[in-house]
Amino acid sequence: MTKRVRIKILTNATGVVEAELFDDYSPETFNAILKVLPIEGIARRWGNEVYFEIPVSVPEENAFEIVEKGTIAYWPPGNALCIFWGPTPASKKPDEIRPASPVNVVGRILEDPTVFSKVKSGDKIRVEKA
Repeated sequence: MTKRVRIKILTNATGVVEAELFDDYSPETFNAILKVLPIEGIARRWGNEVYFEIPVSVPEENAFEIVEKGTIAYWPPGNALCIFWGPTPASKKPDEIRPASPVNVVGRILEDPTVFSKVKSGDKIRVEKA
């Protein structure tokens, strides 16, 4: 049975954004992230992606090379949580959302994810249970 956990993502630029984590594709990654919530970090931008380092280290787990708008994923090479809302520098087509390398999908934004376009590299970001 799928586990789902409501979370809030907070930045000064976006305010509170509602989201959820789930264990559909990457249960070990999901559980590792749940254990460290709440987490805070410094946001980095990469195209239409915000990512930040978190205190989790897990390998690829049913990783995706292309994700959907609003995806929350863990990027193993950077030990980072990522939020996607549009093309990145790695995208090969205008409507493709391609991470730098495969990511473990662990959740989704429940609102309009394009609000994260207001976030700048260096902004603080926090993820906590709702």
